[in-house]
Amino acid sequence: MRTYMRRAGITGAFLLLIYIIIYVIRSWRAGKSSPGVTDQEVVWKKLDQIQQTLNNLAKLIEASSQKNSTNEHFPHMDRKREKKIVVPKLYPNSFLFAKWGDGLSQQEQKEAQGLFRIYGYNVFLSNRLPIDRKLLDTRDKRCLFKNYPKDLPTISVVLIYVDEALSVIKRAIRSIITHTPKHLLREIILVDDCSTYNDLGKPLQDYIDQIHKERPGLIVKVRHTRQMGLSQSRISGWERATADVVAILDAHIEATEGWSEPLLARIKADRTVVVSPVFDKVHFDDLHVERYSPSSHGFEWGMWCMYESFSPEWLKMNDESQPGKSPSVMGIFAADRGFLGEIGGLDGGMTVYGGENVELGIRVWLCGGSVEVVPCSRIAHIERAHKPYALDLNPAMRRNALRVADIWLDDYKRNVLIAWNIPKDHGIDIGDVSERKKLREKLQCKPFKWYLDNVYPNLETWDNLLGYGSLQNTLLRQHCVDQGVIPGNIPILYGCHSQQSQHCYYNSDGEIIIGGIKSHKYDHNRCLVDPDSGSTPTLQECQLARLNKLHMHWDFKQVRPYLTGVMVVIHYTVLTIHIVQL
Repeated sequence: MRTYMRRAGITGAFLLLIYIIIYVIRSWRAGKSSPGVTDQEVVWKKLDQIQQTLNNLAKLIEASSQKNSTNEHFPHMDRKREKKIVVPKLYPNSFLFAKWGDGLSQQEQKEAQGLFRIYGYNVFLSNRLPIDRKLLDTRDKRCLFKNYPKDLPTISVVLIYVDEALSVIKRAIRSIITHTPKHLLREIILVDDCSTYNDLGKPLQDYIDQIHKERPGLIVKVRHTRQMGLSQSRISGWERATADVVAILDAHIEATEGWSEPLLARIKADRTVVVSPVFDKVHFDDLHVERYSPSSHGFEWGMWCMYESFSPEWLKMNDESQPGKSPSVMGIFAADRGFLGEIGGLDGGMTVYGGENVELGIRVWLCGGSVEVVPCSRIAHIERAHKPYALDLNPAMRRNALRVADIWLDDYKRNVLIAWNIPKDHGIDIGDVSERKKLREKLQCKPFKWYLDNVYPNLETWDNLLGYGSLQNTLLRQHCVDQGVIPGNIPILYGCHSQQSQHCYYNSDGEIIIGGIKSHKYDHNRCLVDPDSGSTPTLQECQLARLNKLHMHWDFKQVRPYLTGVMVVIHYTVLTIHIVQL
């Protein structure tokens, strides 16, 4: 109804304008034939009449536009009284409706929440946004004045997805077409990892057919007949690419103005550099874009990715338009297709999700290349509230991390075992690694110690750890020492569950670290400390406890050799516990 009324108003205004023009012409002719009136007087008189009429018409159109705009933005507003109808929220505890959703009807709320559960972001809103929506330019202003070579390499863009929202995929495709120079974009490769949703069949193909009318053959589809995971999907896309450079992206992204040229320019200057854009955050609820500052892509010993600051040398430049060295890649990257093949492409032995990007970053650095983040290239990336395609990624992540450790980390692979709190003889199948080890030998890649010394010196090695596992009470067998409530510093006894809050580490200085151990030199662990007041032991930052010379050294002695651990005798309390390496 609102659309009909708006169209009727526009039609009426147009007919009124036609009537005015006809009236002016007739009046002009009448004026020309009137005795005693000069042509100049007629002209000025008619111009005044036209101006007055147009002013009235402009006011009419403006009033109509404002009314339509109000009705359009507030569909539940009573048009006569302009009184807002308050609709109660059906899902007050849903993350989706914490900041978004005022004014939705109950039926719309149900639809939005249902889609949110399926996808992990606001598909209800995405379906109502323009496919070619314009985003704010979040680049540093110095990026706008950079000039790039005219003969940049061509690029194949790979989009990976499984059961993604159709409107999100459409927006990703359109943004790439809009913001990538036509002569550089060879193809967009859609890798469908065996999606099951109907709208990713014919409806998506219909959209591709529309694009092919303007850019024949631009979209290439690759579909798996069974789900093979993120790593294998990236391999499928890379193998299908034909351009000089391949960029591998998620499908829930939007390319922004000038995203491709900075990446291609760096690769043109050095084909052995693997580059990543800066990821701006698209909020999962209202889909607005938040600018992220340029950051390096690091990782923990468990092979989980993380953002961290660039090197002090980069910071001293005080120029956010400059590329910065990065220990690894976060998952979205571009590389010379030939160079990527020379160093072994992507590891086909990785499964499902996790660790594959860290593996690539380590391999690139060790085997003759480098990794950079290029701040003048920006991609808007939806950060989901939850990942609907995998409820528990830990088993796959742990398996992949152990595979990376066995191939590339030399003696430092012990740190990965510690991070995952598993023993050396863990029995976890990491697949056949013989071919990847042969590849490392063939390429004459550097040892991992070189990587620690020259690329990632902030990564802490736990050389002084004597044991790790859990601290189990000898009197109450199924209870372990737990870090307790966070925030807080009082350890407790709790039912053993082998999660991080109960991970404990004993080093050669006699210190006990509880609640997980940090991977970086700039982070702080928490040590078990006796306050020397007769009260319960507490957890304090280890470095601060050392400076304050607190009681934090615990004596061990080996008893019962059949146990996989040692007896811990805590002299400052009446508890006797033992450490068990899992």
